[in-house]
Amino acid sequence: MTGTLQLALRSLANRRATALLTVGAIAISVALLLGVQKLRNAAREGFTSTVSDVDLIVGARSGPLNLLLYSVFRVGDATANVSWESYQLVANHRDVAWTIPLSLGDSHRGFRVLGTNDAYFEHYRVAGGRALEFTEGKRFAGTYEAVIGADVAKELHYRPGDAIVIAHGAADVSFAQHDEQPFRVTGILARTGTPVDRTVHVGLAAISAIHDASAPASITAFMVGMRDRTALLTMQRALNEYKKEPLLAIIPGVALKQLWDLIGVADRALLVVAAFVVLAGLLGMLTAILVSLNERRREMAILRSVGARPRHVFALLVSEAGLLAAAGVLAGIVITYALLAAAQPWLAAHYGLFVPVTGLDALDAAVLGGIIAAALAMGLFPAWRAYRNTLSDGLTIRV
Repeated sequence: MTGTLQLALRSLANRRATALLTVGAIAISVALLLGVQKLRNAAREGFTSTVSDVDLIVGARSGPLNLLLYSVFRVGDATANVSWESYQLVANHRDVAWTIPLSLGDSHRGFRVLGTNDAYFEHYRVAGGRALEFTEGKRFAGTYEAVIGADVAKELHYRPGDAIVIAHGAADVSFAQHDEQPFRVTGILARTGTPVDRTVHVGLAAISAIHDASAPASITAFMVGMRDRTALLTMQRALNEYKKEPLLAIIPGVALKQLWDLIGVADRALLVVAAFVVLAGLLGMLTAILVSLNERRREMAILRSVGARPRHVFALLVSEAGLLAAAGVLAGIVITYALLAAAQPWLAAHYGLFVPVTGLDALDAAVLGGIIAAALAMGLFPAWRAYRNTLSDGLTIRV
């Protein structure tokens, strides 16, 4: 077997231009497949870690996905609000450790404004339990003070101390500006890769003040952290069956999975496209080997003349296919990790997507092994053709 591999290497070296092109095609297809897989995993982890360590999200009764979208992703609007009395009832319950009130409905130059309180900075977690941090400034303390996300600060070039004007409604253009009550930026949050980056945070008292109210009569939704998670399902059922007001309580992890399943069709389609690109690379390898067979009849005849049997020729062609695929896979791995290392800061800065440069997991190794196995299987056909040719050539009587 060692002799066959050495012979295959020398044969490929004699046809180095074709071999390098074939390896390059396989490498690019493997890099695309691995890159797509890494990005899919990073996107899914970032998606599921948008909100962490929250046991329940409570809002007006609508649908679980709608409640998740407007409360966590700042997409869409609530069908109704939650009364302040109902919120206080839950917040003061003996099984509840903390709550985070959320008041939505206003905006600033296309960015959503969120009314909340100090509990938001103390208990809101992203990316597997990471607390919110400040790159500049501090939390809001006065009524007309605001904390902005990283994207807001970057796109609008804001710094602590700058004045901003909040508008009523969530549209990019609003004619109901609260310009008589400007806010002052007190802090800028560190990038999280979540909708927090695109949010302007103000106090609940500020939301009431700009709408000429002395105290909040209602909020859009609120998040709940339980003292004892064994009481979680009991609390959820009690809120969903609450008689005084139609409420909906959802478990964020369950709703996130439902949402990912819904939007995961495009994600899986991209992976299928990458798989077909790998298949195209392997077919290119098969074509290159088949096209070279007629040109190599003299090579095969020389091998037969020095004692090689048809089975040796068969093994030679299969070995060449395996070596080309293995070289392409190794080159594809190198290309993938080089590109990920180079693009990691850019992806984090522009898309809030952190792609860790980690080793190959079991699934990656299985896929790459499958590519090499598929190449060996494809190599059987040209090997069989060469086997038949050598038998025919061996039986031909030359004058």
